[in-house]
Amino acid sequence: MTAPLFLLDPDHDDSPLASDELHTGWRLTLPEHIRRHALGSMRLKSGDQLDLSDGDGLRISALVRDASTGLVEVTAVGRQAPPEKELILVQALAKGGRDEQAIDMATQIGVDQIMPWQADRSIAKWRPGRNDRHWKAALDAATEQSRRAYRPRLLDKVDSHGLASWCRKATDQGSLVLVLHQDADLGWDAVRKRVHKLPSGSSVAIVVGPEGGIADQEIQGMMRQGALPVRLGGNILRAALAGPVALTLLADMLGRWHCEAPEPSA
Repeated sequence: MTAPLFLLDPDHDDSPLASDELHTGWRLTLPEHIRRHALGSMRLKSGDQLDLSDGDGLRISALVRDASTGLVEVTAVGRQAPPEKELILVQALAKGGRDEQAIDMATQIGVDQIMPWQADRSIAKWRPGRNDRHWKAALDAATEQSRRAYRPRLLDKVDSHGLASWCRKATDQGSLVLVLHQDADLGWDAVRKRVHKLPSGSSVAIVVGPEGGIADQEIQGMMRQGALPVRLGGNILRAALAGPVALTLLADMLGRWHCEAPEPSA
């Protein structure tokens, strides 16, 4: 069983990431919020293992030496390489918290960037400050739950005009932008061929509309800027599920689900 993972804030005054002494054998005291979660809620005990991360690829393995004080000893320090091709979710704001459900699942699947979209038909409205905090908290929780060393980057909210401009920049750089649309002709076999031809350093973005669907002028505006409409099967999925399903298919195309089992010992 893998060890639970907890995110450290590299900008916090008491963060051990600010120290140049971080190495195997170094002992540190967990920050208060991690102590409450790891030792209080999860009831980790002395002798248990845990991982710490800055959310940017760093993974610190540690052993709990004293659960009463939160003292741990570093047993390994490593940095995970970033993916060669990034996955991006452009999620339209949706009512009932379905947008936050979508980014939670997308984080667990392995999305690398998330962009909030104030679509023309979005009933929910973006409230600066409030929504930023809620979405970042959702990303933090899902990152820790899935025990990944990379926390998705939350991009600035865009409106439909801004999204069309972003599509042009992304496609000009060789990336692929796919817009989920029920009337699209492009299927996933064609998507697979395009994904396999993508160069390293590029990305694949999935654009998911709100409950009322993407307006005709929005889809046409994105298509003019290089985005491709794609149909996700015959069923119409909720706003919370469409993006994660598409990201799961793309993660498989990019080989992210491939995990070699260790060879059995003789």
